[in-house]
Amino acid sequence: MKTSKRFIFQVLFWLGIWLILWAIERRNLEIAWENIVILIFQICIIGGIIYFAVPVLLLKKRTLLFWIFIVASVLVLSIFSAHLLSILGFQPPHPPPSELGERPPPMGPSRFIVNFLTLCITASISTGIEMFIFAEKKERENILNKNEMLQTELKLLKFQINPHFLFNTLNNIYTLSVIDSNKTQQSIAYLSTMLRYVLYDCEQAFVQIHQEITYIDNYLALFALKSTNQYPIKFEKKIENPNTKIAPMLLIPFIENALKHSHIEKRGTSFIRMLISEEKGSFLFEIENSKPTKTIQKDSVGGIGLENVKKRLAILYPQKHDLYINDADTFKVTLIIDSNETA
Repeated sequence: MKTSKRFIFQVLFWLGIWLILWAIERRNLEIAWENIVILIFQICIIGGIIYFAVPVLLLKKRTLLFWIFIVASVLVLSIFSAHLLSILGFQPPHPPPSELGERPPPMGPSRFIVNFLTLCITASISTGIEMFIFAEKKERENILNKNEMLQTELKLLKFQINPHFLFNTLNNIYTLSVIDSNKTQQSIAYLSTMLRYVLYDCEQAFVQIHQEITYIDNYLALFALKSTNQYPIKFEKKIENPNTKIAPMLLIPFIENALKHSHIEKRGTSFIRMLISEEKGSFLFEIENSKPTKTIQKDSVGGIGLENVKKRLAILYPQKHDLYINDADTFKVTLIIDSNETA
């Protein structure tokens, strides 16, 4: 809310209060004029707080100067308003004359006291409203800044994935060119399709689940070109709604990890089993791979790791996902996502 709108709102607020009090007093014309005079001084204190005291003093940690300004303003305006009302002929109500020589009741509070209390209440409420609005604005800014930081971090995490994907794919194509040059053309076709997905579709926050599955199929097909024999990889899909949305490139690190650590090229007892299931907005991904009995020496260039995936999940699906990792006889990952919000 802009400063001018806040000022008008508070003026109308006090005008409404005085109108209610005037109506209670049976629309006494003298009381109406008296209230208008007091309202003018309230407007002065409200304007001073909104346009100067809070933004220039209080919000800049000049607390002592703020309180000096408030107290001085209230005192000066109280004295001046009481004097003005006296000049205009508005006097505090007098008690009725006593009868039978009784002692008259004590006089009511002076005009200065009444105006001082009124302006104190006005200053307190006006300052409270301004601080509440400032706190709310600050909270919105903090939320916006936090969201921007999360989006920046998310982009950095996705940036880590794309070069890593390209590095691995080019390595696979290089291997194919050495093993079987006839398959190089087919592998480049797979790469072209995958790059189109990575460079264009993955720019969106979410993609349709069938697009992610197609990318995984191409990735596995490209990997399978390295051998004339079929790898022991089972990929099962149970998709109710192929248009369900999911974050792009979210699953591929798990698949890369399985291909790297299962020793799948040696076949024998090694295996990889994958399941992607979607039903009524609930997404399930399971991948299990064998573990070699002997430690395998891999290349010195490591992957992006599971920490990247965990961070992306925390940003994209806060409180809406469960990730279970079982590293016993086999390595098994189970990921459950409530994708109803993005479906």
